[in-house]
Amino acid sequence: MLKNNKRKIAIGTIIIILIIIILAIVFKDKLLKILYPKTYSEIVSVYAQEYNVEENLVYALIKAESNFNNTAISNKSAIGLMQIVEETAIDVARKNNIPIDSENIKEELLDIDNNIHIGTKYLSTLLTQYGNVEVALAAYNAGSGTVDNWIEKQIIQADGSDIENIPYKETNNYVRKILRDYDVYKELYG
Repeated sequence: MLKNNKRKIAIGTIIIILIIIILAIVFKDKLLKILYPKTYSEIVSVYAQEYNVEENLVYALIKAESNFNNTAISNKSAIGLMQIVEETAIDVARKNNIPIDSENIKEELLDIDNNIHIGTKYLSTLLTQYGNVEVALAAYNAGSGTVDNWIEKQIIQADGSDIENIPYKETNNYVRKILRDYDVYKELYG
């Protein structure tokens, strides 16, 4: 009797697993769109277009930085959706005539529109500066000075062809994650 019950439980478990697999296959795109949302699309679209940055890249960066949590604050004091540090935000805003109140920069960066505006402009600046997504993402995470040093010492190439050589494990993983998510966003949304 006990052996028979174990067999029934095993068969039931296999059936449940098969149903889950079938549902995952049938609803793959819907499930992926839940995991890879296009939250704040109206704002992302405006600034991505204004600063000539592909929207899917902005979404992949936001996903990696905050997973779309607009109140996120890191242990390094990076703020909001695109995890921007105050000093960078003030610098980007000043250089690009983006109106923000630098006296209340934390609150400004917690504002969704301001955060996406400044973050997308900063990403655009890095893309122009480095000429490729891989190195620009490394600079977004580790800072331009650090990345310039890596290029100067030939630790990484300026063309991003050997991005796997990034010496900071966090930055190396960060770039790979965003590139992977960027591919998923392009596949899902075109």
